[in-house]
Amino acid sequence: MVEVVSISPEQTERFGELLGAALTGGETVAYFGGLGMGKTRFTAGLAKGMGISADVSSPTFSLVHEYRGEKTLYHFDMYRISTFEDLCSTGFYDYLDWGGVLAVEWSENIENALPEEKLIRIEISRGENDDSRILRMSGDSIYENSWR
Repeated sequence: MVEVVSISPEQTERFGELLGAALTGGETVAYFGGLGMGKTRFTAGLAKGMGISADVSSPTFSLVHEYRGEKTLYHFDMYRISTFEDLCSTGFYDYLDWGGVLAVEWSENIENALPEEKLIRIEISRGENDDSRILRMSGDSIYENSWR
């Protein structure tokens, strides 16, 4: 596991950008953390690092946003997902086969459905002040070097 401290939303986005540059496709980036922790901001950086120039926003009501660039990013919000049927209705399992990168907010709600291969867990918690965050990356260790 790699742990870093972000002192600002911009730095949180930068850590996402560093990870995004290391991704090759087929990865699932699973976010764990409460409201306002910076998951969408991290995803904006992830997109930038993947060569995607788009305004990334939370997919809270649409459940998934698709961003295309050098690679494709599928950004999910699983906040309202509580059953297997709910999860299936998002098309989540289909997206796993399409070779893009999945960024999954509120992965706590679908933890048992997350793939085992190419899984990157990002745990985000509040740091010492309102703007700081503690980010912990675990899973496929090949990506841990992106933050070192």
